This record gives sequence, structure tokens and C-alpha cells, in this order.
Amino acid sequence: MNLTDTHTHLYSEAFDEDRDLMIRRALDLGIARFFVPAIDSTYTQSMLDLEAAYPENVFLMMGLHPTHVKENFEVELIHVEEMLAQRRFYAVGEIGIDLYWDKSLLKEQQVAFKYQIGLAKQYGLPIVIHCRDAFNEVFEVLESEKGADLYGIFHCFTGTNEQAQRAISYNMKLGVGGVVTFKNGKIDQFLDQIDLRHIVLETDSPYLAPAPHRGKRNESSYLVRVQEKLAELYQMSPEDIATVTTENSKAVFKI
Repeated sequence: MNLTDTHTHLYSEAFDEDRDLMIRRALDLGIARFFVPAIDSTYTQSMLDLEAAYPENVFLMMGLHPTHVKENFEVELIHVEEMLAQRRFYAVGEIGIDLYWDKSLLKEQQVAFKYQIGLAKQYGLPIVIHCRDAFNEVFEVLESEKGADLYGIFHCFTGTNEQAQRAISYNMKLGVGGVVTFKNGKIDQFLDQIDLRHIVLETDSPYLAPAPHRGKRNESSYLVRVQEKLAELYQMSPEDIATVTTENSKAVFKI
């Protein structure tokens, strides 16, 4: 079985004590590809080291996370631009808008989001969107940028069926992770109404561990819990879920 974790922060400090063992657990379960999003420049070297250690399995993104859009965000965007010019990345991400923690930098987040969409278009790359308490704001940007050259993944999708359909209309796959296993996650109530060709699997580890690990550190091996839940919702075999969602990820990331 071949599974793909389309969003995992393998370089996180949460894995400093057992990173290689954690990755091995995932590999042993058939999770063969890990797509690793950026946060800001302070993590770039850790990401490059991770890729060097697992060149057949780790695929890097480059971008500035919305919660790390601070007063110096222009400097961080220069770093993103310089890195994209130097070498291959598989997406621009994770980028977007997050109004959960702080609403005071909305304007800066909007500027950074649009700028990085422009970089993705320049390099022919998908975007990977982070959206928290900001669906209207994210959709406003996507509406202004829509076109054949705009595509990617709406990471950690937690919205309504209507919002899911709107995200898909902008050429976005829906990144589905541990939330689908939560009793109050809600997306399990309508997910089977969405064609599986629009879905990719993710963990967002070390965050958002699926049941029965909720509240604990997440890791890529727990992707099988998400796979099992989708098999239940779509009334398909886990193997077929793996096949379809992995092909979806290959189409997005062009591998």
C-alpha cells in the first residue's frame, strides 16, 4: 500500500528526540512520501537537512506561514523568493490567512498571501493554503487570483460543504486530516458527498492527532487512522482510498 502525507512538519522540535524512529514507523506502514511545508526562514536549514537524510521520501515546500507574518514580513518574503530561485520546491506553502490568534496584521497577511500566490504562478507551482477563522478573507484573495494557473491544496479543511465546493471551484484539493475523526469535527457529516478525486490525506503532525490519539503528539504514521475513516465514510477499501488520494497528490505536486 502506498500512502502520501501531504502535510507534515517533520522538522518540528516535537520530534527532536525520536525523529528517525517516527519516520521509520510511517515508512513501515507504506507512507512513502512526506510533503513538508515551510513556516519561516528559521526552519529552512532543518528542512534541507531532512530532505538530505530522506531524499526519496521528503518533498519540500517554501513559503511564509500566516501566523509568522510579522512587522518584518517583507524580509521573510525575500527569503522565500530567493529560495524558490535557487532550487526546486514542490509547492508554495503553507500560506494564507489566520485570524484565530491575532487580527491586527490582517492587511499584512493579505499582502503576503497575494505575493506568494504570485510566486507560485511564476514558478508554475501549487499553493498550500492555511486558513483559520478566515474563510471569507481567504476566498476574497482566491477570487481575485483565480485562473488556470491557480491550483493547490486547501490544507486542514474544516469548513462546511458549501465552503468545500467553493474551495474546489478554485482548483483546490481538500487536505483531510485528523479532524475527520473527531466527534465534533463536522466534516465527516458531508465529506462522502464530495468526489474523492478532490481529496488528499494529511496529518499536519505534530498537530491535530486523529482519534484515538487526539490531544497527543501527532505523527505521520497516524495517517492510517485518517485513511480508515475515509474508507468508512466512502464505503471503499482502505487500499482504494490510498490509491486514489495518492494519485491526487501526485497530480497536484507534479511528481
